Amino acid sequence: MRVLLADPPAFTPPYDHELAAALARAGADVELVTSRFRFGATPEPEGYRRRELFYPLSSRLFGRTPLRLPLKVAEHPLGLARLRRLRADVLHVQWLPAPELDAVLFRPHLPAVFTAHDLLPRRTAHRTDLWRRLFARFDRIVVHSESGRDTLAELGVEPEKVRVIAHPVFPSEPGRRDDGRTVLAFGMIRPYKGLGDAIEAVRRAGDARLLVAGDPLEPVEPYRAAANGLEVEWRLGYLSAAEIDRVFASATVAVFPYRPELDQSGALLRALGAGVPAIAYDVGGIAEPVRNFGAGRVVPAGDVAGLAEAVHELLSDPAALDHARAGARRAREELTWDAAAAAHLAVYEEIA
Repeated sequence: MRVLLADPPAFTPPYDHELAAALARAGADVELVTSRFRFGATPEPEGYRRRELFYPLSSRLFGRTPLRLPLKVAEHPLGLARLRRLRADVLHVQWLPAPELDAVLFRPHLPAVFTAHDLLPRRTAHRTDLWRRLFARFDRIVVHSESGRDTLAELGVEPEKVRVIAHPVFPSEPGRRDDGRTVLAFGMIRPYKGLGDAIEAVRRAGDARLLVAGDPLEPVEPYRAAANGLEVEWRLGYLSAAEIDRVFASATVAVFPYRPELDQSGALLRALGAGVPAIAYDVGGIAEPVRNFGAGRVVPAGDVAGLAEAVHELLSDPAALDHARAGARRAREELTWDAAAAAHLAVYEEIA
């Protein structure tokens, strides 16, 4: 089976790498087509090939600035043309970074699968007709949760095209050096991540400290002001793998008070993979691995008081914390990349 994986904007290099490597271990001939990742090193290919065919200039000349967007728009059709020249049994697209352009220009030239990581990306979420047209061009749509399946059904995507493949954990062994009272808010800092709720929950929980670790995509000064009087450590910027390990080694629990804008969280799967229990709002599919494996606590969306209560419980009750840590380990044992690769190959075989 020849598989062409495409992540044109390089939104998720760790996910791309782990899936490509697992597919290769399962016997597939895998090529990953992407662009240069602008914020750090990417994993070396393991058993698969990697080509940076998209955005050769905009991914190198600019960082995180709107100045690169016009050049990226100009480069996008060229990347699609390069993609069309490649041959495989299946094309598996991870992200559609320019949906308005893709609605006009992109027609899969191979049997095609799309993973709806965010279901409806926030910038164009209101344009449901646009996304219906794009989804219709794929033979199968992969989502990471039953909630994702339901959302696509409500949008009008044919149920027979949708397959649920749980997002695997990112396993790691960072060790345990936490002080028993550290609450981690991990990942890119964006408005939908609910950092303000995390700050307020830690304030209400009592005898807790907050560790904020990630790359800010919005101003952090309002959050610093909101955290005045709390014990907060800020580790800001794009973190290397070693720095991420140090973050999780220092965390007692991790919080994910997200707003309902995505289906699943790679940051949460990193926490569970490091053996750190998660406390999450019940939005999208984020709660499913926490609930299914008993790997922490799930509270209603927007319930800051419930979030604070869950934080207090796990930090003050050693038995509850141990049980949640065991749940995180169970998630790591079951939500593996090899299992995901087998599920993906079964989907590919349906259409190849």
